[in-house]
Amino acid sequence: MIVTKEEFFKKYKINEEFLIENKIDWKDLEEINMDFNKYRQSYETQADLIANILRGHKKVHSVKTRVKDSQHLIEKIIRKTEERRAKYGDNFKFTVDNYKDEITDLLGIRVIHIFKEDWEEIHHFISQMWNINEIVANIREGDNTKTFEELAIEVCSRLSGYRSVHYLIESYPTTNKVIAEVQVRTIFEEGYGEIDHQLRYSLDEIPEILEQNLMLLNRIAGSSDEMASLINMLSKSFNDIESKCKDKLDDKNEKIKRLKEKISKLSSVEVDDKEMLLKDIEEILS
Repeated sequence: MIVTKEEFFKKYKINEEFLIENKIDWKDLEEINMDFNKYRQSYETQADLIANILRGHKKVHSVKTRVKDSQHLIEKIIRKTEERRAKYGDNFKFTVDNYKDEITDLLGIRVIHIFKEDWEEIHHFISQMWNINEIVANIREGDNTKTFEELAIEVCSRLSGYRSVHYLIESYPTTNKVIAEVQVRTIFEEGYGEIDHQLRYSLDEIPEILEQNLMLLNRIAGSSDEMASLINMLSKSFNDIESKCKDKLDDKNEKIKRLKEKISKLSSVEVDDKEMLLKDIEEILS
């Protein structure tokens, strides 16, 4: 490890007794750490490859990548051991051979889009480009879940108000499978999520006054998404109206042009011709 065992214990509030009680061997953790760091550069390359494919979609505003920090990886392995033993049996332990399959967020890709309605196109793009092992839509209680339900996507209501659609995708940069976590959310959800994440990681416990204001910010972010979508819809409506008006004006101008050409060819205007011209003008004006 880059840090000593003692420094790691202090940083993550873990002690030797905890490892013994949970039958976790520190040597196994060191081996995992060494293996992970050996492949870290290839993970970063793979994350960039996935990100560049996603950046090619017209509805994607921006893409961020990250490879899990090795200390956070070890801390997560310690924390997840009990859960995995409940799933696989008391003899389960994390090893160099299985941690890549069990820890599914070694690679993290975050996709940001502007309008809520853009998500569906991005979702279909991801579904076409990669094999998906899992999709979960994290929502705030009260959010509209109709689209997720129609697409048979699991919905998870988060008390913190965290909103984001998470995908676990399979990628094959070599013959070895790599699982990456892709998060897709709006630019307003990203702003709220970053503030919430920073506070929760910098404080052991969120004071009630901060928690209340975070919830207020969450509602504002949700309202901002709704307002942005409304503005987008109105903008498209105005563009449609403007396009139709332009077509009408172009048609009218063309009729006037033809009428002028017709008049210019007349040497003298007879009564019948005059009535016909007046009729044409009335049609244009109507």
